[in-house]
Amino acid sequence: MKRLLLLTPLLFLAALATPAFAEDLLMTRSSQAFPETMMSLQEGITKHGYTVSRVQRVDIGLTAMGYETDKYRVVFFGKPDEIRWLTDNHPETIPYLPPKIAIFAEANDTLMVAINPAHFAQFFDDPALKDVFLRWERDFRAILNAVD
Repeated sequence: MKRLLLLTPLLFLAALATPAFAEDLLMTRSSQAFPETMMSLQEGITKHGYTVSRVQRVDIGLTAMGYETDKYRVVFFGKPDEIRWLTDNHPETIPYLPPKIAIFAEANDTLMVAINPAHFAQFFDDPALKDVFLRWERDFRAILNAVD
């Protein structure tokens, strides 16, 4: 119930947004339990040539505020050489690095959500950066679609 109250303002804002708003997020729902979905997500990331750099628990802060959840994580990943190249040659991209996908349990389903990396392309004039962000979008979609 508290999760619903937390999400209500976001859902309201999403309803008011233009259709382009939905394109800023990539989201998928899995009917698998959280642990299986987490494993599938990490396998999909690896199969697409990325390395999982860390998995951060987010639920600690939520439980401290009274929410009952133990299944909320952010998976950080990337291609180490590509991340190094981006930080060395385009330090303005550092706030967007490394790529990440949030994963959380909701009732009997598990949801995965990420900011659409193609959205970042509009902030940079360099065609090389646009190519990276558009490739990331294709990869994110493939990773999320591969999770059962």
